[in-house]
Amino acid sequence: MAHKVHPKVYRIKKIEDWESRWFAKGRDFAKFLEEDFKIREFLENKLKDCAVSNIEIERFPGKVNIIVNTARPGLIIGRGGQGVENLKKEIEKLISKDKKEKKEIRLEIREVKEFWKNASLVAQWVAQQIEKRLPHRRVMKQAIEKVSTSPDIKGVRIEVAGRLGGAEIARREWLQKGRLPRQTIRAIIDYSHKEAFCSYGVIGVKVWIYKGEEQD
Repeated sequence: MAHKVHPKVYRIKKIEDWESRWFAKGRDFAKFLEEDFKIREFLENKLKDCAVSNIEIERFPGKVNIIVNTARPGLIIGRGGQGVENLKKEIEKLISKDKKEKKEIRLEIREVKEFWKNASLVAQWVAQQIEKRLPHRRVMKQAIEKVSTSPDIKGVRIEVAGRLGGAEIARREWLQKGRLPRQTIRAIIDYSHKEAFCSYGVIGVKVWIYKGEEQD
């Protein structure tokens, strides 16, 4: 039996870092974990069209710092920062049920400058194109060509699985260009998994982008 390991989890504390950074004791752990899930679910649904790469959460006594990495920061910030203020209020309602434990919410928007070097954004783009009923092979080829234009990218792999093209039997197809040494811990591999919700079922999209090796 093969043993598949998530490329990012495999490299945590070597190259990657945790997306939730905090410490908790006893019952607080379950409470904070549930809050993190709620915050991420809310922001992912609310900012679906804002090209959000990932959401990082840091906790300090009486304070929650949420970092949203996005390719379209202007859409989130809004005119005069009104969009950020509205998001803060909605997050406060979501997690501050007990008035005694009211926490300060700090929302930081960071811009992702290079769209086609980010696996999460590439996977989102592929999923959106498949939802628009474009042929999956053409979409995969276009995405690979756009990612490969950068000289920093050493390899890329895109995989789609499900009822491709509305077929009765689900199958998996993939395309790869360049190298992708997934067993080497020094290898800097950006990975993401997204889903395309089509009328005939859910199509899974996986993207690996190899950016070279970590230097000592």
